[in-house]
Amino acid sequence: MNQTSRPFRALGFFALGGLIATSTILLTPHSGRSIPATGLKDSPKALVDEVWQIVNRTYVDGTFNHTDWQATRQQLLSKNYSSKEQAYEAIRTALKKLDDPYTRFLEPQKFTELRQQTSGELSGIGAKLALDKTTKVLTVIEAMIDSPAFKAGLKSGDQILAVDGKPVKGLEVDKAVSLIRGKPDTIVKLKIARSGKNVFDVALTRQVIQVSIVTSAVKQEGNNRIGYIHLSEFDDHADTQVKKAIQSLEKQKVKGFILDLRENPGGLLSMAVGVSRLWINEGAIVKTVIRSGESSTDEADRTAVTQLPLTVLVDGGSASASEIVTGALKDHRRATIVGTKTFGKGIVQQVNPLSGGSGLNVTIARYFTPNGTDIHHKGIVPDVVVPLTKAQTKALSDNPKLVASPSDPQYVKAVQSVSKLIQSNAAMVPTISNVAFPQSKPSLNQ
Repeated sequence: MNQTSRPFRALGFFALGGLIATSTILLTPHSGRSIPATGLKDSPKALVDEVWQIVNRTYVDGTFNHTDWQATRQQLLSKNYSSKEQAYEAIRTALKKLDDPYTRFLEPQKFTELRQQTSGELSGIGAKLALDKTTKVLTVIEAMIDSPAFKAGLKSGDQILAVDGKPVKGLEVDKAVSLIRGKPDTIVKLKIARSGKNVFDVALTRQVIQVSIVTSAVKQEGNNRIGYIHLSEFDDHADTQVKKAIQSLEKQKVKGFILDLRENPGGLLSMAVGVSRLWINEGAIVKTVIRSGESSTDEADRTAVTQLPLTVLVDGGSASASEIVTGALKDHRRATIVGTKTFGKGIVQQVNPLSGGSGLNVTIARYFTPNGTDIHHKGIVPDVVVPLTKAQTKALSDNPKLVASPSDPQYVKAVQSVSKLIQSNAAMVPTISNVAFPQSKPSLNQ
């Protein structure tokens, strides 16, 4: 993991996540945990004060949304809490005063789920699952190679009727999936329905699965071989997975790239910097400013892995870390940006583990693009704006196979954009006919 910028090292690690999908926030230890007041240790009141202390110390707005934050503490500590649930509700009520949807309290179960999901590793069976829109039954989309699901012979289209004897039909996907996940080396039993076969049971041993957040392919578009990379979020493996995709595609002789960040809600700040560094060789990537006004700039470090032409696809679901990458590539004129205006989230959160296993997500900084642009609540307008109709949006949502195909208008425009860049790039490459060679020096053989 990349080191955090100098002014923020005392504050721990940083995460970025869009409001649309907050589960992309990575959870890491907080190095500056507050100490509960004497006599309150391990009590609900201690948790309330712990939350107040963290917000008081790190929240980006020193006015706390023009509220008396000291008075808020007195109100919180003047109450007696007979249960953790009462403390949780008091914390949520206090945080509402900040009017910041990104500063929020996470109960232990939600905190654990986020931690597992956003670390880029999960303990489970290694199958992509979805709820069939017609039957409302949990269905296997794909079994990851070498995963427990793959080794057990699960196939695309298999329907999961029960988990450890508990029927899952009608359950939300997240709830059903939570039943399947569990500690590594433990066994989960699934009841499977498969077309043309009687219902059968299968027992799988859970293991740690590294989640793939990158899909890539070579697209033959006219005379050009184009490398297509889709990044779904910025978890702890984002830069490594994108780098491998770039290198693999270059070995397949692509002439340019399309980086698809549509519906990517964000993730780790360090991964936004890391992914940017794969494309930008030098210069600023993002400037971050904390409450005191102290700032730090993350820069490229001459480790770019390609200089081939690049076009980036974005939309209203491209948020936070996606916007850092987009802003850096746009300001450096390293890529042409295609699609629709991005979400507009220009702030940074720190996620703090709390006593009892809960967590607190706190906005602790603002960020700016290399040119000093504040994109918060504004978003980034693409160089080439390509809106989609409601019918087009629905078609792409209902049939993911249409994404990055001739039926995807934004992708089609991205292909046109990168093709022009490839053509311009080729025109700049010297050929044998226009290179002036130096005269040969005489040798003893002449």
